[in-house]
Amino acid sequence: MGDSTVRIKFEFVDRDRVEPDKHAGESRRHDFHEIYQPFKKTDGEAQSQRCIACGNPYCQWKCPVHNYIPDWLKLAAEGRVIEAAELAHQTNALPEICGRICPHDRLCEGACTLNTDYGAVTIGAVERHITDTAFEQGWRPDLSGVRPTGHRVAIIGAGPAGLACADLLARNGVQAIVYDKHPEIGGLLSFGIPEFKLEHRVIRTRRKILEGMGIRFVLGANIGREISFREVLENHDAVFLGLGAYTAMKGGIPGENSRGVYRALDYLIGNTKSLLDLPAADHPFVGLKDQRVVVLGGGDTAMDCVRTAVRQGACDVQCLYRRDRENMPGSQQEVSNAIEEGVKFRFNVQALEVVENQGKVHAVRVVDTRLGLADDSGRRRPQVIEGSERDMKADAVIIAYGFRASPEPWFTEFNIETNQWGLVEASELHEFPFQTSNKKVFAAGDMVRGADLVVTAIADARKAAQGVISFLGSQA
Repeated sequence: MGDSTVRIKFEFVDRDRVEPDKHAGESRRHDFHEIYQPFKKTDGEAQSQRCIACGNPYCQWKCPVHNYIPDWLKLAAEGRVIEAAELAHQTNALPEICGRICPHDRLCEGACTLNTDYGAVTIGAVERHITDTAFEQGWRPDLSGVRPTGHRVAIIGAGPAGLACADLLARNGVQAIVYDKHPEIGGLLSFGIPEFKLEHRVIRTRRKILEGMGIRFVLGANIGREISFREVLENHDAVFLGLGAYTAMKGGIPGENSRGVYRALDYLIGNTKSLLDLPAADHPFVGLKDQRVVVLGGGDTAMDCVRTAVRQGACDVQCLYRRDRENMPGSQQEVSNAIEEGVKFRFNVQALEVVENQGKVHAVRVVDTRLGLADDSGRRRPQVIEGSERDMKADAVIIAYGFRASPEPWFTEFNIETNQWGLVEASELHEFPFQTSNKKVFAAGDMVRGADLVVTAIADARKAAQGVISFLGSQA
């Protein structure tokens, strides 16, 4: 026992951290396939064996859904992927998606005990490996022991929050009916995240799994237009809102309404709908072939935009960020991927104005910055360096400064209160977690928290689902 334990416990000394192979930067510039290749069985097991199963698993606590990471790493190390996938689903409704798009370097892997000296366990890639492999081997949730409660809950929004809520409700015998205005499920997972990070086939597989659990989808249905909210409210025992935050934040600079200036999400959705051969609706395709493109912003959405522009054949793609690389809010891994694909980053550079010529983008006027004292959030403030103004030639500008709430006009009629920022007032501290001011309505995700990570939307929605279940029980 002693020898075996030592070999496992100190596996990280003899075995380096290994990430999945990537397609070469030059070759992947020309397609929208996922850039990471899946782990082979031996790779997944070998990397899982590096986990030292620390007594206080920081990785688990740093994860917003508190995945049982050391436990399913142990199962993966032993080749027990079906059991590992089952365990992963106990805390996360979409582990195959989080394994692909979570900023692991800032969450679980960043908190890994081995991170500083030996390299973190490749947690995200293993999460993807165990779920993809389990799906291929036929794993599906076993709901044979679940007894129907007779309750029906409407879920408005088929994004990560809505899907997570539906998953937990179904596991507790509640009939979940999910409404969404798009023709496919996923919300931003399908339309806002490019396929080089998350191929649509992954969403299609998840839809089959959810439908196999008894979850119904009513798609192409815009609540408040095709179907009234009153009808939804009257025909269900409770309603969950997972509508996200879709309103783009403006740059507040002169010239941002010029032709050739695009909002990040509109640009990404239009591109994805074109690739999937779906009707453009309010998001027409914008092609940037042979254009000089400047993207403003430093988050993951900005990274999605620069990497999409590269694949569209833009002749030059630059990303401007007013702080340094260390202070970027986006994943460092995504920055590295963008650099490999030919994107040029201009750190400590701030946009002052979009310069137009006959109403069309001609350049971006910029200024250099240096970092000063920290602000209330703890981040150092960028300070303008006088005399450093200059113009950068551009044919197209994409503004990726983030998103704010998109409150529906019917909120007021149905007593769904919002705060000064337009976010729905709901909290996990209520008697029934994430209940709104309308006792029959619950909400979670970006429309409550503000634009955030997919995994935080999942975490909040699972708590809201528990709130819904408790509320339904109290009505009996």
